[in-house]
Amino acid sequence: MTKRRHWHSDREAGFTLIEMLIALILMIGILAALATVTSQWLPNWNRGFIHVQRTELIGQGLERLVADLSAAEFVTANGKASQPLFEGDELGVRFVRTAIGPNTRPGLEVVRISTMSDDRGAALVRARTPFVSLPEKTKLRDLANFSDPVVLIRAPYRTTFSYAGPNHAWQNSWRDADQLPIAIRVLVRDEATQHTLAVSTAMVLRVNAPAECARAKVVKDCIYPPPNAEPK
Repeated sequence: MTKRRHWHSDREAGFTLIEMLIALILMIGILAALATVTSQWLPNWNRGFIHVQRTELIGQGLERLVADLSAAEFVTANGKASQPLFEGDELGVRFVRTAIGPNTRPGLEVVRISTMSDDRGAALVRARTPFVSLPEKTKLRDLANFSDPVVLIRAPYRTTFSYAGPNHAWQNSWRDADQLPIAIRVLVRDEATQHTLAVSTAMVLRVNAPAECARAKVVKDCIYPPPNAEPK
């Protein structure tokens, strides 16, 4: 009689095989539900993370681009030339500015911002070369020894430029002009949707006239000399 009661108490204190199977099935069901929820949530989280990362990279690239373009200076090719060294079209721009960055010497540098392609698609790339006096009739587009390439904006985004002069009308190119553009507009588009992003911007150049115009009595006549004015 005593042994029988002891056997019943052991059975009540432990788990039976059926109870263990039921618990195992419930655990498998819970894990399967968690796996299903995770498989649906994780791709959306990854897409959101990638979108935020791309937005941050675009913001950093545009910040560097705006700082560069707004610092363009009125520099001529040599002492005899009168036109500033500046060339721009829809896909890129070349200009002269004060050298910045590590491993650069004090002075001027020619900056080339252009659209290039590699195995990852199109990218807006900044490169530089030290400025030296150029021979007569030499253009910035003829320079080739650019170095230190830095990617500013990469696919699937494409950047286009436009330029505004004294008439405040935007045009797709700026070459062989007597002064720098007053403003430059940068449009960033998503190649997949062709939508223009809200981060697109425009900047005003700090300098767009020769330094001697600052001492002129009539600045407007210095920047835009009358047709019958004598050459300086």
